[in-house]
Amino acid sequence: MIARAALKRLTPASLAIIMTASLLLAFIVGPARAQDDAPRVVAVGGSVTEIIYELGMEHLLVARDTTSSWPPEVTELPDVGYMRALSPEGLLSVRPDLIIAEAGSGPPEAIDVLDSAEVAFVEVPESFDAAGVRAKILAVAEALDVPEAGVALAARVEAELEAVAAVIGGDAPRVLFILSMQNGRVMASGTGTAASGIIELAGGRNAVDAFEGYRQLTDEAVLSAAPDVILMMDRDGDHAAANADLFAHPALGLTPAAETGRVVRIDGLLLLGFGPRTPAAVTLLAEALGTVEG
Repeated sequence: MIARAALKRLTPASLAIIMTASLLLAFIVGPARAQDDAPRVVAVGGSVTEIIYELGMEHLLVARDTTSSWPPEVTELPDVGYMRALSPEGLLSVRPDLIIAEAGSGPPEAIDVLDSAEVAFVEVPESFDAAGVRAKILAVAEALDVPEAGVALAARVEAELEAVAAVIGGDAPRVLFILSMQNGRVMASGTGTAASGIIELAGGRNAVDAFEGYRQLTDEAVLSAAPDVILMMDRDGDHAAANADLFAHPALGLTPAAETGRVVRIDGLLLLGFGPRTPAAVTLLAEALGTVEG
Protein backbone atom coordinates (compact mmCIF):
# COMPACT_ATOMS: atom_id res chain seq x y z
CA MET A 1 0.00 0.00 0.00
CA ILE A 2 1.41 3.43 -0.97
CA ALA A 3 1.29 6.00 1.83
CA ARG A 4 -0.91 9.07 1.31
CA ALA A 5 2.11 11.41 1.55
CA ALA A 6 3.82 9.48 -1.20
CA LEU A 7 0.69 9.62 -3.32
CA LYS A 8 0.69 13.40 -3.07
CA ARG A 9 4.22 13.51 -4.53
CA LEU A 10 3.26 11.40 -7.55
CA THR A 11 2.49 13.05 -10.87
CA PRO A 12 -0.87 12.43 -12.60
CA ALA A 13 0.97 10.28 -15.15
CA SER A 14 2.49 8.13 -12.38
CA LEU A 15 -0.88 7.74 -10.70
CA ALA A 16 -2.39 6.62 -13.98
CA ILE A 17 0.30 3.98 -14.41
CA ILE A 18 -0.25 2.65 -10.86
CA MET A 19 -4.01 2.52 -11.30
CA THR A 20 -3.68 0.72 -14.63
CA ALA A 21 -1.29 -1.82 -13.12
CA SER A 22 -3.66 -2.39 -10.21
CA LEU A 23 -6.59 -3.01 -12.56
CA LEU A 24 -4.55 -5.45 -14.63
CA LEU A 25 -3.47 -7.30 -11.50
CA ALA A 26 -7.08 -7.56 -10.33
CA PHE A 27 -8.11 -8.81 -13.76
CA ILE A 28 -5.40 -11.47 -13.78
CA VAL A 29 -5.63 -12.60 -10.16
CA GLY A 30 -9.43 -12.41 -9.87
CA PRO A 31 -10.32 -15.11 -12.40
CA ALA A 32 -7.45 -17.29 -11.19
CA ARG A 33 -8.69 -17.06 -7.64
CA ALA A 34 -12.25 -17.82 -8.78
CA GLN A 35 -10.92 -20.80 -10.72
CA ASP A 36 -9.12 -22.06 -7.60
CA ASP A 37 -12.30 -21.71 -5.55
CA ALA A 38 -14.45 -23.58 -8.07
CA PRO A 39 -15.38 -27.05 -6.79
CA ARG A 40 -13.98 -30.11 -8.52
CA VAL A 41 -17.09 -32.12 -9.39
CA VAL A 42 -17.56 -35.78 -10.27
CA ALA A 43 -20.84 -36.77 -11.93
CA VAL A 44 -22.16 -40.27 -11.24
CA GLY A 45 -25.13 -41.29 -13.39
CA GLY A 46 -25.85 -40.38 -16.98
CA SER A 47 -28.82 -38.14 -16.21
CA VAL A 48 -26.83 -36.17 -13.61
CA THR A 49 -24.12 -35.53 -16.17
CA GLU A 50 -26.64 -34.39 -18.78
CA ILE A 51 -28.22 -32.00 -16.29
CA ILE A 52 -24.84 -30.50 -15.43
CA TYR A 53 -24.21 -29.83 -19.11
CA GLU A 54 -27.67 -28.35 -19.64
CA LEU A 55 -27.06 -26.04 -16.68
CA GLY A 56 -23.85 -24.83 -18.35
CA MET A 57 -21.70 -26.05 -15.45
CA GLU A 58 -19.70 -28.70 -17.29
CA HIS A 59 -16.48 -26.73 -16.72
CA LEU A 60 -16.58 -27.95 -13.10
CA LEU A 61 -16.43 -31.63 -14.06
CA VAL A 62 -13.17 -33.48 -13.44
CA ALA A 63 -14.50 -37.03 -13.92
CA ARG A 64 -17.63 -39.08 -14.68
CA ASP A 65 -18.87 -42.62 -14.29
CA THR A 66 -19.24 -45.28 -16.98
CA THR A 67 -22.95 -44.59 -17.55
CA SER A 68 -22.25 -40.95 -18.43
CA SER A 69 -21.91 -41.01 -22.20
CA TRP A 70 -23.92 -37.97 -23.29
CA PRO A 71 -23.04 -35.48 -24.61
CA PRO A 72 -20.21 -37.28 -26.45
CA GLU A 73 -17.50 -34.90 -25.24
CA VAL A 74 -18.00 -36.05 -21.66
CA THR A 75 -16.28 -39.32 -22.55
CA GLU A 76 -13.01 -37.39 -22.71
CA LEU A 77 -13.10 -37.10 -18.91
CA PRO A 78 -11.61 -39.77 -16.63
CA ASP A 79 -13.95 -42.69 -15.95
CA VAL A 80 -14.29 -43.60 -12.25
CA GLY A 81 -16.24 -46.81 -12.90
CA TYR A 82 -19.79 -48.07 -12.89
CA MET A 83 -22.16 -46.14 -10.63
CA ARG A 84 -23.14 -49.17 -8.53
CA ALA A 85 -19.60 -50.47 -8.17
CA LEU A 86 -17.60 -47.34 -7.42
CA SER A 87 -14.07 -47.56 -6.12
CA PRO A 88 -13.22 -44.95 -3.46
CA GLU A 89 -9.60 -45.02 -4.61
CA GLY A 90 -10.63 -44.19 -8.15
CA LEU A 91 -12.87 -41.37 -6.99
CA LEU A 92 -10.30 -39.87 -4.63
CA SER A 93 -7.61 -40.03 -7.31
CA VAL A 94 -9.27 -37.11 -9.16
CA ARG A 95 -9.32 -35.01 -5.95
CA PRO A 96 -13.05 -34.18 -5.95
CA ASP A 97 -14.67 -31.58 -3.74
CA LEU A 98 -18.17 -32.69 -4.65
CA ILE A 99 -19.72 -35.88 -6.03
CA ILE A 100 -23.26 -35.67 -7.39
CA ALA A 101 -24.78 -39.10 -7.89
CA GLU A 102 -28.00 -40.74 -8.97
CA ALA A 103 -29.91 -42.64 -6.30
CA GLY A 104 -28.56 -46.14 -5.78
CA SER A 105 -24.93 -45.28 -6.45
CA GLY A 106 -22.43 -47.07 -4.28
CA PRO A 107 -21.66 -49.45 -2.74
CA PRO A 108 -22.27 -48.00 0.75
CA GLU A 109 -18.71 -48.86 1.81
CA ALA A 110 -17.36 -46.55 -0.88
CA ILE A 111 -19.62 -43.73 0.29
CA ASP A 112 -18.38 -44.24 3.85
CA VAL A 113 -14.78 -43.81 2.69
CA LEU A 114 -15.69 -40.60 0.87
CA ASP A 115 -17.40 -39.34 4.00
CA SER A 116 -14.29 -40.07 6.05
CA ALA A 117 -12.25 -38.15 3.48
CA GLU A 118 -14.68 -35.22 3.88
CA VAL A 119 -15.72 -35.27 0.23
CA ALA A 120 -19.24 -33.89 -0.19
CA PHE A 121 -21.58 -36.54 -1.63
CA VAL A 122 -25.02 -35.53 -2.92
CA GLU A 123 -27.48 -38.23 -3.93
CA VAL A 124 -30.26 -36.87 -6.13
CA PRO A 125 -33.83 -38.22 -5.85
CA GLU A 126 -35.22 -40.61 -8.42
CA SER A 127 -38.76 -41.26 -9.57
CA PHE A 128 -39.81 -42.23 -13.04
CA ASP A 129 -42.31 -39.55 -13.99
CA ALA A 130 -42.40 -35.87 -14.95
CA ALA A 131 -42.23 -34.79 -11.30
CA GLY A 132 -39.14 -36.95 -10.87
CA VAL A 133 -37.35 -35.23 -13.73
CA ARG A 134 -38.08 -31.85 -12.19
CA ALA A 135 -36.90 -32.92 -8.74
CA LYS A 136 -33.68 -34.33 -10.16
CA ILE A 137 -32.88 -31.14 -12.07
CA LEU A 138 -33.54 -28.95 -9.05
CA ALA A 139 -31.41 -31.16 -6.80
CA VAL A 140 -28.41 -31.02 -9.14
CA ALA A 141 -28.76 -27.26 -9.56
CA GLU A 142 -28.96 -26.81 -5.79
CA ALA A 143 -25.82 -28.89 -5.29
CA LEU A 144 -23.99 -26.67 -7.79
CA ASP A 145 -25.37 -23.51 -6.17
CA VAL A 146 -27.23 -22.41 -9.31
CA PRO A 147 -30.85 -22.81 -8.19
CA GLU A 148 -32.26 -20.20 -10.56
CA ALA A 149 -30.75 -21.97 -13.56
CA GLY A 150 -32.29 -25.19 -12.24
CA VAL A 151 -35.75 -23.66 -12.03
CA ALA A 152 -35.44 -22.40 -15.60
CA LEU A 153 -34.26 -25.75 -16.94
CA ALA A 154 -36.96 -27.65 -15.04
CA ALA A 155 -39.64 -25.33 -16.41
CA ARG A 156 -38.39 -25.84 -19.96
CA VAL A 157 -38.37 -29.63 -19.67
CA GLU A 158 -41.81 -29.62 -18.02
CA ALA A 159 -43.23 -27.52 -20.86
CA GLU A 160 -41.76 -29.92 -23.42
CA LEU A 161 -43.25 -32.92 -21.63
CA GLU A 162 -46.65 -31.25 -21.45
CA ALA A 163 -46.51 -30.52 -25.17
CA VAL A 164 -45.78 -34.18 -25.92
CA ALA A 165 -48.49 -35.40 -23.55
CA ALA A 166 -51.02 -33.20 -25.32
CA VAL A 167 -50.70 -35.19 -28.56
CA ILE A 168 -50.66 -38.69 -27.04
CA GLY A 169 -53.84 -40.72 -26.93
CA GLY A 170 -55.80 -43.62 -28.36
CA ASP A 171 -55.57 -47.24 -27.34
CA ALA A 172 -52.59 -48.07 -25.16
CA PRO A 173 -50.60 -50.96 -26.64
CA ARG A 174 -49.25 -53.58 -24.23
CA VAL A 175 -45.47 -53.14 -24.12
CA LEU A 176 -43.00 -55.70 -22.79
CA PHE A 177 -39.62 -54.20 -21.91
CA ILE A 178 -36.93 -56.87 -22.16
CA LEU A 179 -33.69 -56.03 -20.38
CA SER A 180 -31.82 -59.07 -21.67
CA MET A 181 -32.21 -62.47 -23.33
CA GLN A 182 -29.12 -64.20 -21.99
CA ASN A 183 -29.24 -67.96 -22.40
CA GLY A 184 -32.74 -67.66 -23.85
CA ARG A 185 -34.22 -66.35 -20.59
CA VAL A 186 -36.43 -63.28 -20.74
CA MET A 187 -35.40 -60.66 -18.15
CA ALA A 188 -38.26 -58.17 -18.17
CA SER A 189 -39.49 -55.07 -16.39
CA GLY A 190 -42.31 -55.08 -13.92
CA THR A 191 -43.64 -51.92 -12.26
CA GLY A 192 -41.66 -49.18 -10.53
CA THR A 193 -38.86 -49.06 -13.09
CA ALA A 194 -37.62 -46.46 -15.53
CA ALA A 195 -38.84 -48.70 -18.34
CA SER A 196 -42.35 -48.85 -16.89
CA GLY A 197 -42.34 -45.08 -16.37
CA ILE A 198 -41.31 -44.19 -19.90
CA ILE A 199 -43.84 -46.65 -21.38
CA GLU A 200 -46.64 -44.92 -19.49
CA LEU A 201 -45.46 -41.42 -20.45
CA ALA A 202 -45.48 -42.51 -24.11
CA GLY A 203 -49.06 -43.70 -23.92
CA GLY A 204 -48.35 -47.41 -23.63
CA ARG A 205 -49.24 -49.96 -20.97
CA ASN A 206 -46.64 -52.05 -19.22
CA ALA A 207 -47.51 -55.64 -20.13
CA VAL A 208 -46.15 -56.93 -16.80
CA ASP A 209 -47.66 -55.62 -13.57
CA ALA A 210 -47.44 -58.65 -11.27
CA PHE A 211 -44.16 -57.58 -9.64
CA GLU A 212 -41.83 -54.63 -9.13
CA GLY A 213 -38.40 -54.32 -10.63
CA TYR A 214 -36.82 -56.77 -13.07
CA ARG A 215 -37.27 -60.54 -13.10
CA GLN A 216 -36.91 -63.49 -15.39
CA LEU A 217 -40.24 -64.50 -16.87
CA THR A 218 -41.50 -68.02 -17.25
CA ASP A 219 -42.98 -69.01 -20.59
CA GLU A 220 -46.40 -68.85 -18.99
CA ALA A 221 -45.77 -65.28 -17.78
CA VAL A 222 -44.66 -64.21 -21.26
CA LEU A 223 -47.81 -65.65 -22.80
CA SER A 224 -49.94 -64.01 -20.11
CA ALA A 225 -48.29 -60.65 -20.78
CA ALA A 226 -49.38 -60.90 -24.43
CA PRO A 227 -47.35 -57.88 -25.57
CA ASP A 228 -48.30 -55.96 -28.68
CA VAL A 229 -44.81 -54.45 -28.76
CA ILE A 230 -41.44 -55.54 -27.43
CA LEU A 231 -39.20 -52.71 -26.24
CA MET A 232 -35.45 -53.06 -25.77
CA MET A 233 -32.36 -50.92 -25.41
CA ASP A 234 -30.41 -50.46 -28.62
CA ARG A 235 -27.07 -51.99 -27.72
CA ASP A 236 -24.53 -54.65 -28.62
CA GLY A 237 -23.01 -57.50 -26.65
CA ASP A 238 -24.50 -60.19 -24.47
CA HIS A 239 -27.66 -58.24 -23.72
CA ALA A 240 -28.57 -57.71 -27.38
CA ALA A 241 -30.90 -59.94 -29.37
CA ALA A 242 -31.91 -59.89 -33.02
CA ASN A 243 -35.58 -60.07 -33.92
CA ALA A 244 -35.14 -63.60 -35.23
CA ASP A 245 -33.65 -64.69 -31.91
CA LEU A 246 -36.46 -63.02 -29.96
CA PHE A 247 -39.22 -64.70 -31.90
CA ALA A 248 -37.46 -68.05 -31.91
CA HIS A 249 -38.20 -68.10 -28.19
CA PRO A 250 -41.03 -70.62 -27.64
CA ALA A 251 -43.22 -68.13 -25.76
CA LEU A 252 -42.29 -64.81 -27.39
CA GLY A 253 -42.94 -66.40 -30.78
CA LEU A 254 -46.61 -66.84 -29.84
CA THR A 255 -47.27 -63.24 -28.78
CA PRO A 256 -49.10 -60.53 -30.74
CA ALA A 257 -45.74 -58.73 -31.06
CA ALA A 258 -44.36 -61.71 -32.95
CA GLU A 259 -47.35 -61.77 -35.31
CA THR A 260 -46.68 -58.17 -36.35
CA GLY A 261 -42.91 -58.16 -35.81
CA ARG A 262 -43.11 -55.09 -33.62
CA VAL A 263 -39.82 -54.56 -31.83
CA VAL A 264 -38.68 -51.09 -30.78
CA ARG A 265 -35.06 -50.38 -29.88
CA ILE A 266 -33.93 -47.06 -28.38
CA ASP A 267 -30.64 -45.95 -26.84
CA GLY A 268 -30.69 -46.93 -23.19
CA LEU A 269 -29.52 -43.65 -21.65
CA LEU A 270 -32.01 -41.67 -23.74
CA LEU A 271 -34.85 -44.07 -23.02
CA LEU A 272 -34.32 -44.67 -19.30
CA GLY A 273 -32.29 -41.68 -18.12
CA PHE A 274 -35.15 -39.45 -16.95
CA GLY A 275 -33.06 -36.35 -17.44
CA PRO A 276 -33.33 -33.31 -19.73
CA ARG A 277 -33.77 -35.47 -22.84
CA THR A 278 -36.85 -37.25 -21.50
CA PRO A 279 -39.25 -35.27 -23.75
CA ALA A 280 -37.28 -36.49 -26.78
CA ALA A 281 -37.39 -40.07 -25.47
CA VAL A 282 -41.16 -39.90 -24.92
CA THR A 283 -41.70 -38.48 -28.39
CA LEU A 284 -39.55 -41.15 -30.03
CA LEU A 285 -41.25 -43.99 -28.16
CA ALA A 286 -44.76 -42.62 -28.69
CA GLU A 287 -44.15 -42.40 -32.42
CA ALA A 288 -42.89 -45.98 -32.44
CA LEU A 289 -45.89 -47.18 -30.44
CA GLY A 290 -48.32 -45.30 -32.66
CA THR A 291 -49.84 -43.36 -29.75
CA VAL A 292 -49.28 -39.90 -31.27
CA GLU A 293 -52.60 -38.51 -32.46
CA GLY A 294 -53.07 -36.25 -35.44
